[in-house]
Amino acid sequence: MRVSSRKEGVKDKPGDGPVLTRQRKAVLDVVRAGDTHPTAAEVFEAARKTMPGISFATVYNSLRFLKEAGLVREVAFGNGASRYDRETERHDHAICSACGTLVDFDLPGTVGLIRSAARASRFKAESVHLTLVGLCPGCRDRE
Repeated sequence: MRVSSRKEGVKDKPGDGPVLTRQRKAVLDVVRAGDTHPTAAEVFEAARKTMPGISFATVYNSLRFLKEAGLVREVAFGNGASRYDRETERHDHAICSACGTLVDFDLPGTVGLIRSAARASRFKAESVHLTLVGLCPGCRDRE
């Protein structure tokens, strides 16, 4: 990936990968900085620390570009704000119903589960994402 000040999405040569403007690079750096799965608002607040003039619209559009380029993954949960994940490979999530903590995990046997679900539904599976909803250890201990 290259950082460029040229027009958005322009590549110098085929195969170079997506061109990242300074703003897109700042947004990508925020998402990749931790394992917190930030919302667009959280990305905006963090990006403003290194780029004070960045607008929320620029952050939002940059997240959309980065998602379409395969550099981040959008994780949506019902009516809540989407979260952004630095891990783009297939994996699953657990979300705390009390505090909203979101963690990644891999469940052994997921491939078999996908095949069983595809057979039972007669759908050709394009993607399957398991989301475990419950209480994280911290919230469970407070009960």
